[in-house]
Amino acid sequence: MPELPDISAYIAALEPRVIGEPLEHVRVASPFLLRTVDPPLSAVEGRRVRELRRVGKRIAFGVEDDLWIVLHLMIAGRLHWRAAGASVAGRNQLAAFDFPKGSLVLTEAGAKRRASLHVLLGEEALRAMDPGGIDVLASDLPAFRAALMAENRTLKRALTDPRILSGIGNAYSDEILHAAQLSPIAQTHKLQPEQWERLFSATRATLQHWIDQLNTEAQKKFPEKVTAFRNDMAVHGKFGQPCPRCGEKIQRIRYADNEINYCARCQTAGKVLADRSLSRLLGKDWPRTLEELEALKRR
Repeated sequence: MPELPDISAYIAALEPRVIGEPLEHVRVASPFLLRTVDPPLSAVEGRRVRELRRVGKRIAFGVEDDLWIVLHLMIAGRLHWRAAGASVAGRNQLAAFDFPKGSLVLTEAGAKRRASLHVLLGEEALRAMDPGGIDVLASDLPAFRAALMAENRTLKRALTDPRILSGIGNAYSDEILHAAQLSPIAQTHKLQPEQWERLFSATRATLQHWIDQLNTEAQKKFPEKVTAFRNDMAVHGKFGQPCPRCGEKIQRIRYADNEINYCARCQTAGKVLADRSLSRLLGKDWPRTLEELEALKRR
């Protein structure tokens, strides 16, 4: 799912293409995409785009007459800049937003249709779309700590809860926790002051690094292939590869449609965290340390 740095890159690429331009027409190819009926979709056609705004993991297009178009790409939705009037006939083509200089095409891979389009009237309606998480880059350490301490959560869950922090998901939370050298299952209520400082610093530095890098790339060409798996990430999507800090192999925990990637040496004091399905299968034979894991592999 595109997260804060990815959404920022989309906005950076879109601003010079659509700000001040009229949205001539919206073509919706999937009946599951549009989630609102009032105002009607036709209300935004012909109006100029005033601003672009990030709302959590959503992209909001503010057009004339205080109307907003809000896109949530979910897991598999992606945006593409095409020639004006680009076709939306393909199976994964959900919609096209036609501007004088090109068409913004929304696609979604796979069979599930989770991406959404809302048309809203006014700032109050737009604010209602915001899950409420704080913007870490506009926050300070006390506010950051207070937000994560509201409930006792694991760090992985706290970082990815949109009601707590804005725009952070599975990929960048892995990178943040590796940079902070903290376990993904550490409890927020048990962190020490020095650990809070490391976590806050790592969160801001990691997000800013990727925002800067992706925005620079977006200024050169439209970000057509947004992915959660990037070659220069430290741990996310790097299962079995060496940790860039210590050289130990990256471990992972799989759950539902997600996974946690981490370095046991750097983050969990050498302890291998239990993968729910595998640990249930292996029972007492589940390896508790890196040394036990390596011994199990040699059997």
